[in-house]
Amino acid sequence: MDNTTYVALSLARAMQRDLDVTANNIANANTAGFKAERVIFSSYLFPDDGAEVGEGTNFVVDQGSYLDEAQGALTKTDNPLDIAVKGDAFLAYTTPEGQTAYGRDGQLALDKDGYLVTIAGSRLLDESGTEIQIPANSGKIIISVDGTIASEENGVIGKIGLFDLPDIQSYMRLGNSMLVPPPGQASMARIAEGSEVAQGSIEMSNVAPITEVTRLMMIQKAYEQATKLMTTEDDLRRDLLRRLGSTTG
Repeated sequence: MDNTTYVALSLARAMQRDLDVTANNIANANTAGFKAERVIFSSYLFPDDGAEVGEGTNFVVDQGSYLDEAQGALTKTDNPLDIAVKGDAFLAYTTPEGQTAYGRDGQLALDKDGYLVTIAGSRLLDESGTEIQIPANSGKIIISVDGTIASEENGVIGKIGLFDLPDIQSYMRLGNSMLVPPPGQASMARIAEGSEVAQGSIEMSNVAPITEVTRLMMIQKAYEQATKLMTTEDDLRRDLLRRLGSTTG
């Protein structure tokens, strides 16, 4: 297998990775609080032998991916339990499996025990990491811009935790717009400053569907070109061997 095939293979693998990420972005275009993922590629220059012409051969290298932290559009729902974060902060949750996770999904409801939960059943946490429970018969719920929860019947109930995550780019996706630190790594979460809570709204995904579909088409075209190059190289090699066989015969 020569350098041409290796270069085409590196491109095909990179495009496969980009295809998977972009497809996941599109699938979550309507998921509340979802943050798009972006893949980073670089070029690796492999030096050619002195007898060959040129400085070297460039291969495509997958350098990993990062979270696009851009604010998603806010959609008004008029549901008093729904919240949207305005700013860079993240909400914290306890997942049904008992993990502490972070995200921006503010589409909330009350479970049978009165806890604020997402549609997937993760419980919202306050600044101290305690699950937020709304007492029965609390009446109208009011959530202020700093996250303080109060009701007409019970006064102040708690305060929604808003956290800065300086290590967010190392986090892993858990599903349902949730993010968790890598195994064995403690979160560097700290109380956020400057972010606000908007009651009666949710933040939609920051995925731009048209842009992502266009990207998907470009990736598919690049992948097809890479596989075609490998097929062409195989055909040329097969033809060369056939000719050599005919000559020696």
